[in-house]
Order: sequence, then C-alpha cells, then structure tokens
Amino acid sequence: MPAIASKRQPRQDSGEGRALAFSGEKVLALPVAAALGLLLVSLQSRVQENPALLASTLGAATALLLWLGWQWLGMRRAGACPAIRLVARRQHYIQALVQGSVLLYWGYYWSPVYDHFWLLAAQLLFAYGFDALLAFSRQREYLLGFGPFPIIFSINLFLWFRDDWFYLQFLMIAAGFMGKEYVRWMRDGRSVHIFNPSAFALGLFSLALIATGATGLTWGREIASTLTLAPNIYTFLFFAGLVVMSVFSITLVAGMAAVSLFALSGMYFAITGVPYFIDSEIPAAVFLGLHLLVTDPSTSPRTPLGKALFGVLYGLGVFALYTLLGALGAPTFYDKLLCVPLLNLSVIAIDRAVKRIPSQSWAMMWKAGWNPARANPAHMALWVAVFAGVSLAGHTDSRHTGDSVPFWQQACAESRLNACGRLLQLQATYCGDNSAWACNELGAHYREGRLVEADAELALAYFSRACELKSMAACQNLLRGDALLRSPPGDLDLRLLLREGGANLLEAHPAELRRRACEHGWAFACAENRA
Repeated sequence: MPAIASKRQPRQDSGEGRALAFSGEKVLALPVAAALGLLLVSLQSRVQENPALLASTLGAATALLLWLGWQWLGMRRAGACPAIRLVARRQHYIQALVQGSVLLYWGYYWSPVYDHFWLLAAQLLFAYGFDALLAFSRQREYLLGFGPFPIIFSINLFLWFRDDWFYLQFLMIAAGFMGKEYVRWMRDGRSVHIFNPSAFALGLFSLALIATGATGLTWGREIASTLTLAPNIYTFLFFAGLVVMSVFSITLVAGMAAVSLFALSGMYFAITGVPYFIDSEIPAAVFLGLHLLVTDPSTSPRTPLGKALFGVLYGLGVFALYTLLGALGAPTFYDKLLCVPLLNLSVIAIDRAVKRIPSQSWAMMWKAGWNPARANPAHMALWVAVFAGVSLAGHTDSRHTGDSVPFWQQACAESRLNACGRLLQLQATYCGDNSAWACNELGAHYREGRLVEADAELALAYFSRACELKSMAACQNLLRGDALLRSPPGDLDLRLLLREGGANLLEAHPAELRRRACEHGWAFACAENRA
C-alpha cells in the first residue's frame, strides 16, 4: 500500500474566506496533542490529590489514544487520507468570548469557578480530540477552529460533575458531539444537526440525573444559585447578550423569552400574592439560558416570526417545567435545560407554520421585505427599552419581595398559594448555610406539626444543629421534649438572611444589619431602631 502523503493547500470555505487545508497521517497529531494535553493536566495538584479525578483524566486520554490507534490501523488498511481544514467561524469565537466573559465575572465572586479552570481545559482538550476522531471515523474532513469552545463553555455554565464523578463530564461531552454528528435531519435541502450540542448533552444527562435522583453528584444546585453572588449579574448578562444579538440577529428569541417570563411571573404574583420563582422574576440562571443557551442560530427558526414564537415557547416551557419538576420533587433548576431540546425538535414545524401566514397578516409586526440585518437593530432597541423598564421597576438586580423571610412568614400565615412550602424551602437553605435561627425554626415546625407532618427525630436533628450553632432557644428545645421556644435572628443569622441572593454580609456593622432587617420586615429590628 502506498504511503499516505502529507500535503497542505488553500481551499475556499463558503463565506469563511480562504482556509488552509491539511491531509495525510500528520493530521493525526491533533488527537495525539489532545491526549498529551490531558496527561499534562493530570499532573496538576488538584487532579493528583483525587484518585477518582486522576483516573477520569487518564481514562479520557487513554480512550483518545486507543481510538486513535484503531483509527490509524483502519486508515492504513483502507488507504484513507484524513484531512483537516482550518476555519475560524465568527459564530464560534464570538459566542466563546461572551461565554468566557461570564465565567470570568462569575468566578471572580464564586471561587469554585476559577478552581474549575484546569478541568475546563481538560474538557476542551478532550472535545478537540474526540471531535476530530469522530470526523475521521466518518471519513470526512475535520474543520479545526473554535467550534468546541462554545459547546464546552455552555455546558459548564450550567452543569458540571463533582471530582469523584468527573468521568461523567467527559461522557456528557461525548454525548453532545455524538448528537451533533448522528442526530440529523434535512432542513432546507441540507442535512443539519437537530439539537444544540450542549443543550442535547445537558438535557440528556438532566433526565438521567432526575430519574436516578443523582443530582448530588453534580454542582448543579450551586451553579444555579451562585450567579447572583456577582453584583448586577442581570445587567452584565444583558450587555453580554446584546453582543450576541447584534452579530447573530437572535434578539427576538431572547427578548420574547424574557418578556414571556416577566409577564407570566407578574400575572402569577397578581393572582396569588406571592412570587412564582421565590426571590426573582426570572432566576439569573434562566436569564443566562435565554441569552446563551436557547439562542444558537443553527438550531432555531430563521424567520422573524418563527424566532419570536420560539422565544415565547421557551418562556412558557421554563415556566411550566418549574412547576412540574417541583411537583415531582425534582430540583427545579433543570427547567431551563430540559426545555431547549424539545424546542429544537419544533423548529421545522415552527418554520412551516410561519410560512403559511400571509406576509400582510396583522401578525407580522415588520415589513416582509426587511432585511434581517436591518430589522435586528429595531428589535434590539425594543429589548433595551423593555429591560430598562423592568430594571427601573425593580425586577432584575434590585431587592425582590421574595428576599424577605418575614414576607413568606406572613404569606404562610395567610395561607397563600405554596407560601408555606416556600418558607420551609428558604429556611432549609439558610439552615444548610449554618443559620442557627433557621435550623431552630425547622425543628419547631417538625415538633409542632402544623406546616409539615410532625417528626420528632427530624425536630431533634434540627435542634441539635441549631444548638451547635449557639442558639440558646434550640438548646432548651433539645433538653425539653415539650418545649417550643423561638428567638429572633442574631447578627450571624442576619448576615445570611439579608444577603438578597448576593454575598454574605460579613463586614456589615450590626447597626447596618438592623437597618436592613427592618427594611425586610423584621419587627424586632424596627423596634430596636426606634429605641
């Protein structure tokens, strides 16, 4: 068999300018480099200190090398000539830059993100090696550019596995690229992937985690709740989203999704008197998702009306899934992840339905002859006005009604819809954050059996925890089986209870804590301020 020659040549890539193309056995150096990079990451101290994480990283490198060896033997037998073409697509590197800016800003205020960067690098290396070998196995040219970056960044903005289970992170990445390669359909005469690759992987693994009750293997809850540690996160995401909107004309998707959720949340509050999402009109993680997850231009509708409908459906889907997941006892943060693959499946149906609407129909809010590049600035201007309006109304980065524990206590006393369940949920969260007051309150609830079914064992466990955290009332409740003593929150408790989704108020002066507590509706603090 003749040796496979190595060559390079310029090639035209429709719309991407002239791109360098390489072919021959030397292109197999790419997956080799990816595997060697993983071996280097395995030398990092965090990886070395965790046997399971080390095994996951070495296993990923070994898998690439074994696949490469099998691929090389197959190519030698068939006389095939693998090829790579260098292509830097704007869609990929702009999305990567925007997503990277979110990771950097968020990580500045929540250190696990920065601690995760070595593992993020490992995922990128694995993604490049896996994607290249997948292309070679399909006997097609591999387009080498920034393609893996937005997929990996998008996955890691929403879900990553803990170190002991990190091999599942590599499997999730592999699932995303396999879905892109094999799950396809004909759209406008071309074979294209159905699903946003990161959304496909996130949706698939979300279902598996919900079915097995294994959410604890991930950082999912922490990721969904810590975005608000970064100050003015909604404003930051808004401006990051504007960059993507200006380049890819997806304003109608993100904007209509946000408008739908703001409207639904407002109607729910008007009807029930309590917020739908507890402490926000739109959770920060959902706001991130509607800007940087559902807006993939390759897997969303192409017509203006189709994009608007797509965004509305995302808002409705997230809203409905939040209730459904809560009713099933599953973590509600999966709402934004499960919705996107379902919407991707609806794209062709949406485009067909929109085409049936006459161009002069009242439903068309723009001229049919408008070029998308001309219409998009108008849509962006409307979205800017909407966001400015809801921000001025206090529905984004400002203090929210649901931030106040006394509000939920009063709502529960008035038997408002789901208020008692939300109160227990908040108190459990604060108890988990080491609030002695919250742990004692939970113990009292389980002892008296009014809001929840009485459980003496759970009551003692919560009282014990609160006593360890120096709650005198809890210690007395623990010693006396018939006691039900409560006390107002102390300074340490208030540093947690008044954080409004942000960082703990570790440096706040006690007088400042009392002032904030009074604003939140704590009667004891208002009385002390008056005194």
